[in-house]
Amino acid sequence: MASHTPPMPADASRPVAGAHSASALPTWVLLRGLTRASAHWSGFVEEFEAALPVRVIALDLPGNGTLWQQRSPANVVGMVAHCRAQLQQLGITQPVCVLAMSLGGMVAAEWAARYPGELCELVLINTSMRPFSTVWQRLRPSALLRLLMLAVRHASASAWERELLRLTAQHPRHDVLASWCDERLQRPVSVANAMRQLLAAARYRASLQAPAVPTLVLSGAGDQLVSPQCSQALAHAWQVPLQVHASAGHDLTLDAGPWVLQQVAQHAALSQRA
Repeated sequence: MASHTPPMPADASRPVAGAHSASALPTWVLLRGLTRASAHWSGFVEEFEAALPVRVIALDLPGNGTLWQQRSPANVVGMVAHCRAQLQQLGITQPVCVLAMSLGGMVAAEWAARYPGELCELVLINTSMRPFSTVWQRLRPSALLRLLMLAVRHASASAWERELLRLTAQHPRHDVLASWCDERLQRPVSVANAMRQLLAAARYRASLQAPAVPTLVLSGAGDQLVSPQCSQALAHAWQVPLQVHASAGHDLTLDAGPWVLQQVAQHAALSQRA
C-alpha cells in the first residue's frame, strides 16, 4: 500500500505506510497495551495492509514507544485525548476504525463512548474492564507474581522481554526478541509512567451500554496474563460478537495474526451489510 501519510512531529507516533495508493482507503488505528509500543506489533501492521485494502496507523500511548519521554495520563480519558490529537496532527478527519489490545481496548471503548462519530468500527483484543470482571481476572495472580519477581531482581532487558514473550505468547516467535530488547533499551518506559498506566487501567470503568459503532471482541483461550472470561463477560454485557482462538495467548496478533485479520474482514463485511 502506498497511501501517503503526512509527516509526524518528532514526538508523535509513527504512521506505517503500506503498498496501495488510494486516499479513500479506510484507516485503521492500532493501539497496544500497558507499557507496550507500536514497535511491538512485530510485523502485524504490514500483514494487515497486505491482506486488506486499508491504511494502518499504529499510535503510541504517552509514555510508550516514540512518546516514551512524555508523561502518561493516569486516566483513560487523558489517553483518548492524546490519540485524538495525534490523528489531528496527521490531518485525519474522517472516521477511523480501531483495533486495540488490552489497555488500548479500554482507550478505544472510551473513545467510542465519548466521540462515536469519530469511529466506524471497533475490534477489542484480550481487554478487560470494570464492572464486568474482577481484579484477579483482569490480571492473573500468577502473572503478577512473575512480573514482580523481575522487578525485584532488577532484571535485564533481555530477561524482561523473554519472560514477557513467555507470558503473552503461546506460540512464541523468538525472532522478535532482539527488536523488543532494543525497544526497551532505547525507549525505556519509566517506573512512574508504568504505574500511571496501571492506575488508569485499574480504575477504568466502562459504560454498561455497548458502543454505538460495530464492535467485535477477540480473545485467546490460552491467555496467561488476562483471563479469557474478561472478554466473554464484556461481549455478553454489550451483546456484541465474540470470537475465541483456541490456543493463542494474550498477544493474539503475534500468535495468530492471519486469524485476527480473517475475523476483522468477516466482521467488516457483516457490518457493511447491516
